[in-house]
Amino acid sequence: MTDTDHKLAKLLVNYSTKVRSGELVGIRYEPLASELALAVYKEVIRAGGQPFFETAPEGAAEAFYELASDAQLKQINPLTLWSRQKADVLISLFAPANTRALSLVDPKRLATASAARRPLSDIFMKRSASGELRWVLTQIATQALAQDAGMSLDQCQEFVSQAGRLDVDDPAIYWQAFDRWQQTVVDSLNAKRDQVHIKGPNIDLTLSVKGREWINCSGSHNFPDGEVFTGPLETSANGWLKLKFPAFYNDNEVVDARLEFKDGRVVKATASRGEAFLNATLDTDPGARTLGELGIGTNEGIARPVGSILFDEKRVQTVHLAVGAGYPETGNTNQSSVHWDMIVDLDDGQITIDDEVVYKDGAFIIGNPKLKPSIN
Repeated sequence: MTDTDHKLAKLLVNYSTKVRSGELVGIRYEPLASELALAVYKEVIRAGGQPFFETAPEGAAEAFYELASDAQLKQINPLTLWSRQKADVLISLFAPANTRALSLVDPKRLATASAARRPLSDIFMKRSASGELRWVLTQIATQALAQDAGMSLDQCQEFVSQAGRLDVDDPAIYWQAFDRWQQTVVDSLNAKRDQVHIKGPNIDLTLSVKGREWINCSGSHNFPDGEVFTGPLETSANGWLKLKFPAFYNDNEVVDARLEFKDGRVVKATASRGEAFLNATLDTDPGARTLGELGIGTNEGIARPVGSILFDEKRVQTVHLAVGAGYPETGNTNQSSVHWDMIVDLDDGQITIDDEVVYKDGAFIIGNPKLKPSIN
């Protein structure tokens, strides 16, 4: 067990989720994250929580989609349902051994299973928005992530460490300072703003955020973190976006995706590779073609894409538009079993709200820049 595991475990338990005595804490993990899972388990016990584990052996998901009948695809695991209903805290530790494990599964089978699990996502969203459920997810460096990122494993571990500021003595101090700065940005965004226009070489999209709430993301749900997000008005998005880098969902890769929006819905979606999967996912349920989220990346420690949404959506000089389920705490009411973040490089683009430029050259020009902590 490494020093990084100890630091990360303490952050997830004491900073991100603030586990309290007597709380029921679910620890979801993939096999390659077993050492981190043990470190988290120990921290939960030290905090007075009651931990339980959710895990499965490598290959379980592939076996399920290969062997499951239609009836089994549509079933909800009762133990998973119980944990979503009863847990006070969920801590998820992703450690992919194979990021393409489901790439050959029929997209319709993936969509069928995803639609069947919608009650789970609805419960999760509602309990999270009300504060009944606190949660955080993270991803550790693995050979699969390193390969996708074009790095060695050592380089990937260093990248993950810097993205989360695990390379400093007390990362919580950095994230607390980051939270204070980013809250000044969110306070400005929430000051009675309405019409958003995102324009650049890869996007020309208008939408409304009138009456919606912007959220400060500084490590309480995702780790590493670094974004602000809201939920657009469901019928307001008009325009287009294209993805400079491949998009990934359910272990499937979509290349050169281009989406066109009219009155809030995706009316056309194309790609040079993965187009059938893209459209099958958008047809999963009625809400899958509607925007549930607009997010803006702010983590300067993530300077390049690595093929993982957790990291890529936090990258500076990007926005992400998620089709599918919206977060109730923003005011968005779109419901879907899908939540797919489409990450758009802004490059030379900018964001205006009510004709005021709020974001340009990869950074916000609102808020209090003096409070922003340095990554150096």
